[in-house]
Amino acid sequence: MTPKLFVLIGPTGVGKTELSLTLAEFLHTPIINADSRQVFRDLPIGTAAPTEEQQRRVKHYFVGTLGLTDYYSAAQYESDVLHFLDTHFQSNPYALMTGGSMMYIDAICKGIDDIPTVDAETRKMMIERYEQEGLEQLNNELKLLDPEYYSIVDRKNPKRVIHALEICYMTGKPYSSFRTNQAKQRPFEIIKMGLRREREELYQRINCRVDEMIHLGLVAEVEKVKEFRHTNALNTVGYKEIFNYIDGTWDLPTAIDKIKQNSRIYSRKQMTWFKKDETIHWFHPDDIDAILSFVKNKMQEI
Repeated sequence: MTPKLFVLIGPTGVGKTELSLTLAEFLHTPIINADSRQVFRDLPIGTAAPTEEQQRRVKHYFVGTLGLTDYYSAAQYESDVLHFLDTHFQSNPYALMTGGSMMYIDAICKGIDDIPTVDAETRKMMIERYEQEGLEQLNNELKLLDPEYYSIVDRKNPKRVIHALEICYMTGKPYSSFRTNQAKQRPFEIIKMGLRREREELYQRINCRVDEMIHLGLVAEVEKVKEFRHTNALNTVGYKEIFNYIDGTWDLPTAIDKIKQNSRIYSRKQMTWFKKDETIHWFHPDDIDAILSFVKNKMQEI
């Protein structure tokens, strides 16, 4: 029997966490986290990481395992998860992965192109240049060195721009030359389940979750990690806005409204990405019976 990896995906705030616990118990399997921010320690509130109680209920992997200054990439995640699955499938034919980080999910389901690993010296040089010269200058340079990738990259995302330039400098070749976008074959079956809600329903949930984060102590959490604000781990929704509050740029109500707004924008980006994947089976999160029935049928397929 071919092992099966069930992948539960959906936009932020849709309700993946609670349903993943039910599915994990149904499959008698731990949960593989596919959230690129929940892998870092010290960010449990702002990343809506599984609580201690939830982690006692079901074992989670790739949650809170890294320090804020640790470098981690989708390629490393691919390697780590595949190694975990090699061992896991020896004793259990089913596994469950859940999260909303599109690059992490694609890393496991499709594979990452074989792009050279960036050395520490090049990485340090590019970070220093970003801090001294700014993102606009790096974008101009990327346009010259790799116009093909420049035309499609999110030019407001410093991580993407910096990484592309790192590869250009290390190899002397355009970053785009390494991007084949050919899906890799996996020794297991991949079954994707997507969760979606009506837009207004999802937005209301996102707004309520942000309010709950504030209630749980998000501001204090951000205060504790502000010395690491330059790291990629904190270049994310929830932390950037509170930094503006701490700096005195915004008052707290403005920062909270901005977190809600940017979370809603991010949820739309996630859904745009997911909608391109025709292999996803879509469900409403509250339709648990239909979801469990679907999983049960897939478990019985040879």
